[in-house]
Amino acid sequence: MNHELYILAISAASIGFLHTLLGPDHYIPFIVMSKSGKWSRSKTIWITALSGVAHVLSSVVLGIIGVAAGIALGNLEAIESTRGEIAAWLLISFGLIYLVWGIRYALKNKKHAHWHTHSNGVVHDHEHKHHKEHAHIHEEKNVANLTPWILFTIFIFGPCEALIPFLMYPAAEVSLSGMIFITAIFGITTIATMLTVVVVSIYGIKMVPLGKFEKYSHALAGGIILFSGVAVQFMGL
Repeated sequence: MNHELYILAISAASIGFLHTLLGPDHYIPFIVMSKSGKWSRSKTIWITALSGVAHVLSSVVLGIIGVAAGIALGNLEAIESTRGEIAAWLLISFGLIYLVWGIRYALKNKKHAHWHTHSNGVVHDHEHKHHKEHAHIHEEKNVANLTPWILFTIFIFGPCEALIPFLMYPAAEVSLSGMIFITAIFGITTIATMLTVVVVSIYGIKMVPLGKFEKYSHALAGGIILFSGVAVQFMGL
């Protein structure tokens, strides 16, 4: 490995780690959805990993096309910027829709009392909620089955802004094998950082009891995802 590739390799690992850690959209959606959707650890891991691969590969494919076709770097950066805005707005939209659905779901399952009069004149009431009613169970399952694929789609649009201009193009000037090597380091570091943060966080969040707010877990997840999308779009995170 020549000196230039060595520097690029260190940069790839550093940028992959920092851009993931400083971007809340890389891990917060998976953490809160794992909690609200009661995902198993293995399900959380494979959904995070699959979305991370989609996130990196979308920029890699664009970068390879750019290098092979000799597309100006400025044009690729403009495309990546547009993709970033699309991904942020998709995240905002998903968070808002999930927030509204979560509130509606919680209110539909609010406990309420029914009064009953028996033939012997005894009158009593009992509380219940409709959480276990057939229609509601299917509604929650349908949403649970859909949300991983929504996150996956959002991450396809999400760009790795630094990958093409700071790593792929400089590495391609050295050699094709060097570009593949540098891209692999960046991708592995990015996905590994996503998985590490998510796995550590889901262990911690499981210890946080929601108590009476448990029924609002979906709404809370939607609100947090909405905020992370807003942070990306308007705060530059």
